[in-house]
Amino acid sequence: MERMPPIDARPPAEAWGVLAVEDDLRARAFFESSVRACAGLRWLAGLGSVAEALAWLQGAPQRPDVLLVDLGLPDGSGVEVIRAVRARCPDCEPLVVSVFGDEESVLASIEAGAVGYLHKDSAPEDIAQTILEVKRGASPISPMIARRVLAKYRSLRAAEPGAAPPEQAADAVPSLLSVREQEVLTLIARGFSYAEIARLKGLSVHTVQTHIKNLYGKLVVHSKNEAVFEATRLGLL
Repeated sequence: MERMPPIDARPPAEAWGVLAVEDDLRARAFFESSVRACAGLRWLAGLGSVAEALAWLQGAPQRPDVLLVDLGLPDGSGVEVIRAVRARCPDCEPLVVSVFGDEESVLASIEAGAVGYLHKDSAPEDIAQTILEVKRGASPISPMIARRVLAKYRSLRAAEPGAAPPEQAADAVPSLLSVREQEVLTLIARGFSYAEIARLKGLSVHTVQTHIKNLYGKLVVHSKNEAVFEATRLGLL
């Protein structure tokens, strides 16, 4: 059996810098403890408001690689923080972790530059692993959030004059998937095994499994067959 390196094997000197903007002290402490326990990550700061985040970005000697951000902050929306981070640090990847799950909040976050959206009720026990998956190209999104975004997208498309039937309106649905996830999905549908996909794409089997796990979450399925069926129904294949 192929021996895969641990997911947090990144040398500490090259660790990804993480900035958290979260007003809930318990949640912020959870983020910090998870990040500090991971050799592949560096804790930069934990802030509790939009104003603190903007001030920190103005004077920070280090640019964050990942932003963990809540949307419901005391003095505004985390979307403002996402926009500011993306403007100052284009390579930073924002990940929303919020109790807000309405379509407006989700779409605003994605439009601002968020690469993932986790509802706090379904947030992972170890946020550090999710952060590392983001830096490996994943776009984590809670199943409930994915369902709502898809439903919102379909309703918007259906309301457009001369809109094509839902089964033909596949061109924008893949935007919920990363390029790599779309490639892996296509290879799954063609019957390739995890090892074969890893070899074809120059990835580790572990990374392929991570992409597939994210696909299952976005499609709200639990097997390859269900993934192919749901993806076909949504026009992803």
